[in-house]
Amino acid sequence: MEIRDARPEEYAEVGALTATVYLAEGLASPGSPYLGELLDAGRRAKEAELVVAVDGDQILGSTTYAPHGSRYAELAGPGEAEFRMLVVNPAAQGRGVRAALVEECLRRARLSGVSTLRLSTSPNSVAAHRLYQRLGFHRAPELDWAPAPDVPLLSYAIPVGYCDRCGQPLAASDHEPCQGARELEPPRWCRWCRRRMVVQVTPTGWTARCTEHGTRHA
Repeated sequence: MEIRDARPEEYAEVGALTATVYLAEGLASPGSPYLGELLDAGRRAKEAELVVAVDGDQILGSTTYAPHGSRYAELAGPGEAEFRMLVVNPAAQGRGVRAALVEECLRRARLSGVSTLRLSTSPNSVAAHRLYQRLGFHRAPELDWAPAPDVPLLSYAIPVGYCDRCGQPLAASDHEPCQGARELEPPRWCRWCRRRMVVQVTPTGWTARCTEHGTRHA
């Protein structure tokens, strides 16, 4: 399985797959304006990031990664991102496609330095809820919403990046002890790429340098 940006020649197939899955799961109805949006994968590729999972020339699944400011970012605020329209080809179920696509969105979020990755999901998508929770997402009910009166959506979110004190993912555990240590000592790990930082303490403060993401100082 390969995870990458969709290619122009794949847009029509991605759009058709997205619409087919949404219709089968009761998330869209025939003739609705939303169905046309699902089919228009080319516009998603232009105004956001259209991601696919492929095996050779077979498209296994797709999602749309949307940073704040994208037309497709419905929940993401400044410094945040979200993903939408996550679908898996029924023939590829059980291959870990959904998890791989979500992990790719997390990777892109870390690389771009966003603080939170968000998503919306149907209350009936119980299997997807279990996956999101396993990957570290938590419910964000304050952002639950409904694009139409009969289409309620649940919101999930995950903090992105790594703790600069212990180097573990921010979503992995409670980092309250690290918060206390941070007030007394310089960071040890890059919050974006988890590289060990080169730290220098001076009489007036400190510097912490990541070879990829530059220098922090106090």
